[in-house]
Amino acid sequence: MSDLGQSPGSAEGSHQIVLAHGFTQTARSWSGIEQLLHGHMPDIETLAIDMPGHASASELRGDLWASADHLTQLGGEATYIGYSMGGRVGLHAALARPDLVRALVLIGATAGIDSHEERQLRRTADEQLADRIESIGVPAFIDEWLTNPLFASLTDDQSQRTDRLRNTAEGLAASLRSAGTGTQDNLWVRLSEVEVPVLVIAGEHDAKFQAIGRRLADELPHSTFEVIAEAGHSVHLEQPEATVDAIGRWYKSLNFS
Repeated sequence: MSDLGQSPGSAEGSHQIVLAHGFTQTARSWSGIEQLLHGHMPDIETLAIDMPGHASASELRGDLWASADHLTQLGGEATYIGYSMGGRVGLHAALARPDLVRALVLIGATAGIDSHEERQLRRTADEQLADRIESIGVPAFIDEWLTNPLFASLTDDQSQRTDRLRNTAEGLAASLRSAGTGTQDNLWVRLSEVEVPVLVIAGEHDAKFQAIGRRLADELPHSTFEVIAEAGHSVHLEQPEATVDAIGRWYKSLNFS
């Protein structure tokens, strides 16, 4: 188990699970999930990786394709779990490196914005948000960020505010500008290329991403869709046991040798 993810994983392919966090989080955000995964599946190894612009990778810069390369270079052949931004990176990784991504779990993630005009609007909004981070600094921005309705159901402990403060304003701003949803290619048109098994997870109270999740599951060739009860966007933080139970049942059904 690692909370930094700065060296390649050592486990054999199908027995390693690599975890990619969301925007403003760090690899350490997965520590509770890693412990639960080991309880469900003692034979696996886990590796949580800091995404470009975050924590120990705060100096790294790159778009979602470069972030996927960073992820797979460190993770190697494995099953990948990604939350929100990390899920978008994981989807890019599955398309770019199908030889390394054995299976994929997407939590509160999207394949992008269909409309070119809406993508441009989101890109502008992401740029403005990046400027805001640089203007007010990380502590004030994190406090603002956690007031987002997506995170309304998180308790203080679940919000992991202290861990998020390990990030830098420069790193977070660069991540938004390079790997925000506004910069993401429309991957909806490429989902048929994803040949690996995919588990799509959304929270019961996250209407937006539940709809996106159902669409992902409909368009991915080998997918399973799971709704986690009594959870919003951050299902793995709000309902970690139920999330790991869903992942464990799905993973065992894959019958990796």
